[in-house]
Amino acid sequence: MRVIVAPDSFGETLTAVAAAESISAGWRRGRPGDDVVIAPQSDGGPGFVDVLATAGGDIRTARVSGPLTAAVDATWLFESDTAYIESAEAVGLGLLGGPPTRDTALAAHSLGVGELLAVALEAGVKTVVVGLGGSCCTDGGRGLVEALGGLEVAAAATAGTQLVAATDVEHVLLGEHGAAAVFGPQKGADAEAVAVLEARNARWAEQLESATGKRVSDFPGAGAAGGIGAALFALGAQRRSGADVVADRTGQAALLASADLVITGEGKFDHQSLRGKLVTTLASAGAAHGVPTLVFAGQVTLDEADYASTSIVAAKSVTDFAGSVERAMEEASACLEGLAEHTAREWNFWRGVRR
Repeated sequence: MRVIVAPDSFGETLTAVAAAESISAGWRRGRPGDDVVIAPQSDGGPGFVDVLATAGGDIRTARVSGPLTAAVDATWLFESDTAYIESAEAVGLGLLGGPPTRDTALAAHSLGVGELLAVALEAGVKTVVVGLGGSCCTDGGRGLVEALGGLEVAAAATAGTQLVAATDVEHVLLGEHGAAAVFGPQKGADAEAVAVLEARNARWAEQLESATGKRVSDFPGAGAAGGIGAALFALGAQRRSGADVVADRTGQAALLASADLVITGEGKFDHQSLRGKLVTTLASAGAAHGVPTLVFAGQVTLDEADYASTSIVAAKSVTDFAGSVERAMEEASACLEGLAEHTAREWNFWRGVRR
């Protein structure tokens, strides 16, 4: 078989590139006769720049503000007249230095993303693509705007540049489906902190509307990366699927057309995965070519019936294979590799039983 290995990142444990390498190594041991092609993917969240860099370009590093007080070294990708920025490089959950808490949820900001944007603009690019996802902040992108000198100055600085907000998240900025309510708890916010963040973003949304004449807080994707999407939309950004950005650069369509099997994966395969996340987007793209998809995930909380209507033929849990969440995280690469080898060795038998 020709097997395309195209996972997303596995949360904070494995980048998409590392996950792809582990899966491919295990699969090759289990089925040495298969033609295995590595094609790591991203939807704009953690690993966006690393994945895009597999298709070329110049990776650069900038010292910018981290999400709290310490500065961080953030990478971005320069190619011709385009810059690719990953918000998680400046405000990712992994930069907190520990688990998120109520205090970090309230204090985290997006200044560093604005500073990265400023560095890209200074390089003279015509287009800046900002990958959104995996952030620990919920400031509505206020920090980004402040880093550029405020709304008026930021608008002038970006006027001649095409901005792209790369995200597959459709959440708006405010309300029950907004950044604070939906993602705040994942970032350490309790109910009281969520209310504080919501109130802050509501005031910020009023400022954005006053300055632009548009209710950018209601735009799909405005709540991405803690609301950074809203700030980018206020500066004239267009929204594009992060997965599509990566698919175009990595030649995904041609790879899928030549495949017999697609293997993808992510940290947790759950009901959110079925709502336009990279795993199911990739499965749909594979289905268009008649190619089945196999999913590996740190944890699988779905039953086969939940994804029966997709082209996903199975979802395998690293945690189940490892025997515990602790081992699955501490030995993430080895466990994922072992699961891939085990699945590959049983593939023909398993497929016969399933079909």
